[in-house]
Amino acid sequence: MDVTKHQPGMFSFADLGTPDLPGSKQFYTAFLDLELFEIPLPDGTEFCMLRKRGRSAFSLYAMPDEMKQMTGGQPVWQSYFTVVSADETSARIKELGGTVAQEPIDVMDAGRLLVAQDPTGAAFSVWQPGTQIGAEIFGEHGALAWNELYTRDTETAAQFYTGLFGWSVEKTQSGDGGEYNLFSLGGRPAAGMMEIREEWGPMPPNWSIYLAVADLDASLQRLQDLGGQQISPAMAVDGVGRFAFICDPQGAYSTIIEPVPHDE
Repeated sequence: MDVTKHQPGMFSFADLGTPDLPGSKQFYTAFLDLELFEIPLPDGTEFCMLRKRGRSAFSLYAMPDEMKQMTGGQPVWQSYFTVVSADETSARIKELGGTVAQEPIDVMDAGRLLVAQDPTGAAFSVWQPGTQIGAEIFGEHGALAWNELYTRDTETAAQFYTGLFGWSVEKTQSGDGGEYNLFSLGGRPAAGMMEIREEWGPMPPNWSIYLAVADLDASLQRLQDLGGQQISPAMAVDGVGRFAFICDPQGAYSTIIEPVPHDE
């Protein structure tokens, strides 16, 4: 689906910081049938946009050395949420007990960006659009489809995000039968949240993305052919779709989903 504008408070973009940019570019263009568009940044960061039909899907960038040290070389997905004012959102994040890691900065004329951390430790970004709205396709093969927060304190996280973005939250059930928290904005699903389980190991709180695919089974086979790993069995949620957790060859975790078709 083509997108021309993102509602403030909604998930609107994601990028992947990777220690192996050439490998990540090769994997995602082949895995999701996407086009590669290199964008030189003023600070010298290697950055590229992945596109479909010439429309932005998500981006990749080479992790700087200091970020590699912080993550141990682990690739990091970052979720972006659209806002009207990055500066006002920065102040609100602090009022609600979050931390602003990067105060609002202009990214050329594309938009205004800040990087923050919620009170439970999960990092996220805020985007005030300029010439770039974020993702220009959504929910189709190769595009972002959803994102979820994994945290050890769902109550604190719920208070923070409902206060920050005006979301409401409803407890429901996950695909594997556990508790799931569904955030909504104006009656429209906005994001999900789950408590980190003991069997997941020492996972830090994080926002994780879903990428849409046309055929889950074919995509899982293609994933393995390209050197990636399927982490979970395929699962299904009625009215939502079939999905599986995966890891790319560089070690970045995400979920791929074959969404249930909906009339536009």
